[in-house]
Amino acid sequence: MVTIEDLEGPQKITWCTGCGNYGLLAALKKAISELEFPQQDYVLVSGIGCSGKIPHYINLNSFHTLHGRPIPVATGVHMANKDLHVIVHTGDGDCLGEGLGHFIHAARRNVDLAVFIHNNGVNALTKGQFSPAAPRGYVSKTSPPPPGSPMEPVNGVAHAIVAGATFVARGYSGDQKMLVKLMKAAITHSGFAVVDILQPCVTWNRKLTWRYYNERTYSLEEVGHDPTDRSLALQKAFEFDGKIPIGVFYRAESPLLMDGLSLPDVPLKDHKTDMTRLQELLDEQML
Repeated sequence: MVTIEDLEGPQKITWCTGCGNYGLLAALKKAISELEFPQQDYVLVSGIGCSGKIPHYINLNSFHTLHGRPIPVATGVHMANKDLHVIVHTGDGDCLGEGLGHFIHAARRNVDLAVFIHNNGVNALTKGQFSPAAPRGYVSKTSPPPPGSPMEPVNGVAHAIVAGATFVARGYSGDQKMLVKLMKAAITHSGFAVVDILQPCVTWNRKLTWRYYNERTYSLEEVGHDPTDRSLALQKAFEFDGKIPIGVFYRAESPLLMDGLSLPDVPLKDHKTDMTRLQELLDEQML
């Protein structure tokens, strides 16, 4: 069994004091420690942004890739090693901006990944510009008043449901008990699993604060939501003004992308190269 101590990362954490990412990292460590998979069976893939730093702060196999590109990289990792648990950590700017096309098509294909979106409504690492998830009217250095951000935000939960994701949830880094539960469910789900995680940026976002979410979030499970009803899930996905639902919106079973592909029986991580045959191939090319 993996312990939280086993997961202590090798680098000093440089997130701002009070950042919602601390709660997210703590929940991830607790979720992995409560699951019964070996430590070497996990791979984290991240993009660019504050969320992208998480592989540096946890002792797991990781791949820190380009802005907007963690999902296609994670897809490749999974297709070559289908027995691994591949987890994507991506920000709202990373996933719902440049990476939105990858997000939609991975959901449509039902790639067996767990995607955790660190959603704070700003591009925090680049000093607080409004992100695709920022509400209309949000004021930042790149969107001064009036009118602030001049457009509606990207709704990651709704996009995931419509595109075909088979597990769609929203968590909040201030609710550790629920967030751990959602992460475990996403990691063990067979199919494309998305958890949109609300996490305040205490440095740049003066609107989406800890108090804001504490006063507005409520549990879908506690109000008897049926996660098998796709239409109802989509309806709940657009409920954000006033009260904000968190928990599992939608859960279903569907064929996986790998089910329709001819893949090698041996995972790439276990492949043994025949060096004699490799040398023969090289010699043939020299003739």
